[in-house]
Amino acid sequence: MADVIIPLRPDVLRRLLRIQVFTLIWMCVEAAVSLGAGWRAHSPALLAFGGDSAIELVSALVVYWRFRFYSTAMNAEESATRIAGGLLFALAACVLLASGAALLGKREVHPSLAGIALLLVAAMVMPWLAGQKRKLSAAASSAALRADAAESAVCGYMAWISLAGLSVNAAWGIKWADPVAALCLTPFILREGWEAVRGKTCECH
Repeated sequence: MADVIIPLRPDVLRRLLRIQVFTLIWMCVEAAVSLGAGWRAHSPALLAFGGDSAIELVSALVVYWRFRFYSTAMNAEESATRIAGGLLFALAACVLLASGAALLGKREVHPSLAGIALLLVAAMVMPWLAGQKRKLSAAASSAALRADAAESAVCGYMAWISLAGLSVNAAWGIKWADPVAALCLTPFILREGWEAVRGKTCECH
């Protein structure tokens, strides 16, 4: 069923646009820091988290655009969603390759304090964002915003898993903890990709 945007109360629209602007800013920071730190540390977990964050940035931008300009171009949204799904599958393949290389000793994974700090903040910010978006999606009757809220919730789960792997590596020097955490992220990434390709939203609470 198409997600039809109905006229919103001005206060609801302002809150919705503010939360999406915050999401866009945070996802830019999250993607840039985690990808940069992941590249320097050869961390599959951080690279997986950063790649997912970059793709979620596209989703947040689509939702912002629809509400900011009252766009009803469902074909454009569905196409963007399916493209994001394909990118998520590609991301999962890259995570598997990077994790395999790390576990086989081809690339040494280094601790990343910047990555740990980012993941700790993300683990607190993303569940809060998901909750705010769920409330606003009910007020706006928006399936697109519900999907965006689900992605924010998944991002929160991924942050905790990545944080566990990086923390174990940093505290005890257990190198395989990071790639194992990345492998644990792969089912979440594949699920997001599958739901996007099918045009459905995952109801993550």
